[in-house]
Amino acid sequence: MAVEAQTKASEAAQEVVVAGGAAATEEKEVVKELPPPPPAPEGEEAPSLTAVVRAVTFKEESNLVAVLEDPEKKVLDELKQLVQAALANHEFSPPPPSPPAAEEEAKPEEPLPPAPAIEEPAPPGDVPPPPSEKAVVEKDGAQTVEAIEVTVGEGLSPSERAPPAAPEEEKTPAPPPAAAAQLPEEVQIWGIPLLGDERSEAVLIKFLQARDFKVKEAMAMLNNALIWRKEFGIEALVEEDLAIPEMEKVVFMHGTDKDGHPVCYNVYGEFQNKELYAMAFADEEKRQRFLRWRIQYLEKGIRQLLDFRPGGVSTMVQVTDLKNSIGPMKRELRQALTLLQDNYPEFAAKQIFINVPWWYLAFNRMISPFFTQRSKSKFVFAGPSKTAETLFKYIAPEQVPVQYGGLSKENDPDFTAADAVTEITIKPSTKQLMQIPVNEKCLLVWELRVLGWDVTFGAEFVPSSENGYTVIVQKARKLVATDEPVEKNSFKNGEAGKVVLTVDNTTSKKKKLLYRYKIKSSTVSL
Repeated sequence: MAVEAQTKASEAAQEVVVAGGAAATEEKEVVKELPPPPPAPEGEEAPSLTAVVRAVTFKEESNLVAVLEDPEKKVLDELKQLVQAALANHEFSPPPPSPPAAEEEAKPEEPLPPAPAIEEPAPPGDVPPPPSEKAVVEKDGAQTVEAIEVTVGEGLSPSERAPPAAPEEEKTPAPPPAAAAQLPEEVQIWGIPLLGDERSEAVLIKFLQARDFKVKEAMAMLNNALIWRKEFGIEALVEEDLAIPEMEKVVFMHGTDKDGHPVCYNVYGEFQNKELYAMAFADEEKRQRFLRWRIQYLEKGIRQLLDFRPGGVSTMVQVTDLKNSIGPMKRELRQALTLLQDNYPEFAAKQIFINVPWWYLAFNRMISPFFTQRSKSKFVFAGPSKTAETLFKYIAPEQVPVQYGGLSKENDPDFTAADAVTEITIKPSTKQLMQIPVNEKCLLVWELRVLGWDVTFGAEFVPSSENGYTVIVQKARKLVATDEPVEKNSFKNGEAGKVVLTVDNTTSKKKKLLYRYKIKSSTVSL
């Protein structure tokens, strides 16, 4: 049965995992990933394919009011009016805690214990009358006490009775100051005012998009998010020092995608390390610290990397690495992700799951009903053999970290993300030559990699002069998967010619080759 289940899950993976081949346009690709719309009942018009595409493409992420349809603009105006009214009525604040006086007010309703009898000899023949029936049955606490006092006082002589208390002057409540005429509340989210700022509309559009432009639901979501932020203390949290260096390999920002969205990598497989897991989830205090750190990390990323001005990039790409994951996500991580989904709407331009194991697809089908169609349309799944190829569809290789098949490295002295990478697919049993022309007295630096290696690589310099000699720069040798992922070298020449890089693919499989080079002045030392 286990083998059968794994087979079915593998078949499901083929349906969901992004396949290789020529990259299609964004619209075509999204339509391919989505299931076909259900047939319309008789007498009803079937939804157009164009409408389906519009609902899930990146165009929907625009924060420009100009690209909204007229009904959507009307809904946005309605939401602005609701927000303005809520600000005037201070509705975005959490309800105040119940005052302790309320508890004390309820207590007098309980029957008071009888007052102690005062033993005072009564004059002969002058027996005090019994207390009135009304004083006994009256439920109001103040009247009951008053009745008891009367009963006690009736046995005293006029000289012994306490003088009546002077009536208190009625205090007239002071009128509220004119300034308290309910000035509109000033509320910000992600450092942006809800109204009156050029970035405000982009914020409101996110909540509308998250609720399919249903204004009441969007307003409720916005209200809940703002109240949660105040209760959680987000503004103070942003200023806290919660640096956890060990977590930087679990969640980190690296580069941008082809459309300029910042890319956030989530490597939850790192929690296979028992020490790291204990550091984050050993007890409630550490779990709360991790949760606060994760929210702080996202909050800072939004404020520092995103642009809510008209036409700016206000979403990011989330890449989740499922390598070494042993089962469905831990409860603690699910809690963090739920909070992020409820209070940070429409911040994911794309969610790419890489190194997806077979069991995850079955698990994803179980939780899929809890996601909206809009959210599911952003999901992309790729198995281990398709991870790099899938990432390259959305993120250029010079922006992809080396550990995920790209050429981007921290503190690289020779190349930056601005140095474009050339991609070449080498056919089976084919030799690929790359010729780089060089002038006299220059330094040429290059780097390349073949995903999975299992090829032979070599480099040589061929002078332009007929009398020159070919120089072996790097002797041809076999490179395998266990070798360094990137081959980097340089050549300093004294005459014009060309450097020829040769990759020989002797296998029966296609290979993905990435390379780039830079020509520097000859004065630069190696």
